[in-house]
Amino acid sequence: MNFQSIQPDPNDFVSSIEQPSDSWPKPRIGLALGGGVARGWAHIGVLKRLLEHGIEPDLVAGTSVGALVGGCYLAGRLDTLEEWTRSLNRRRMAGYFDMLFTGTGVMGGKKLEKILQRHLGDTRIEDLPKPFTAVTSELATGHEAWLRSGSLVSAIEAAYALPGVFPPRKIMGRWLIDGALVNPLPVSVCRAMGARLVIAVGLHADAFGRAAVSRDEQYDDFGFVEGHGMREINPSAPGKTAKLKQLFGTSEKTPSMGTVMLASLNIVMDRLTRSRLAGDPPDVSLLPSIGHIALLDFDKADELIELGAECVDRELPYIRNALSVLGTHEKQDEAVSS
Repeated sequence: MNFQSIQPDPNDFVSSIEQPSDSWPKPRIGLALGGGVARGWAHIGVLKRLLEHGIEPDLVAGTSVGALVGGCYLAGRLDTLEEWTRSLNRRRMAGYFDMLFTGTGVMGGKKLEKILQRHLGDTRIEDLPKPFTAVTSELATGHEAWLRSGSLVSAIEAAYALPGVFPPRKIMGRWLIDGALVNPLPVSVCRAMGARLVIAVGLHADAFGRAAVSRDEQYDDFGFVEGHGMREINPSAPGKTAKLKQLFGTSEKTPSMGTVMLASLNIVMDRLTRSRLAGDPPDVSLLPSIGHIALLDFDKADELIELGAECVDRELPYIRNALSVLGTHEKQDEAVSS
């Protein structure tokens, strides 16, 4: 049987349901932004398109790059972040690599921290206009740690502190690392924050599908293959360049350390996301088709932002349907309580 032939048209499905009026109570919307390294720029397109359609989250939870985008949005700096991401190219990205060859990470992250400080300053999470949670992992215990107060910049840095790349961040006496290691797509956090409707933006839905098979690099050229990655790191610093090639270059015999690390992260986030969402699925899943874009393609913001926006357009009927159904229930709940 061809199952495709019996799939309903989303517009027909939604048209059969009464749309909520302005007088109906709107369900409390939680937006869960998942991790995905460079693919996280798709979150910008998702957020901007949701807002264009009048769908505004009441609270936001973000893991890794999702915390960066979500935090900048609530701080009123989403346009600034978009402008910065669209300006990135391989040479500019090379300028942000403050390499460390001793310590707990190959990058110090100080140059990125300066950019965050310039635009976010002393902003504190509790002063944001809506509730925000940055999801991190506690290094000593492996526990999931939610940052819901304190410095926004520090919380964002802890949320994307990928082991081996960035050093862990110490907050309130605890060493914290990338939240993608414990909760790549924080639907559960939105539920705990009181969301009635959770919209989850996942960045790994097609990471291992046909899009991945068609990728040129196949996890073997994160960095120095012609036409991909950060080929020109710093020609004036041959020692630094050699180290970067060792970390992120390729070999016919074995993948580089960086290749293995990033590919492993991709596997962990994909499998852990599937497992966690099986027990606590979101009400609406937004899954941009971005598996063909590598984790280090930070210079592809234009494409990623557009694909994020297209994903919202594609799923808009389902979002409106969820709002309608839950809005009806909210109205019924109010009638019962009165």
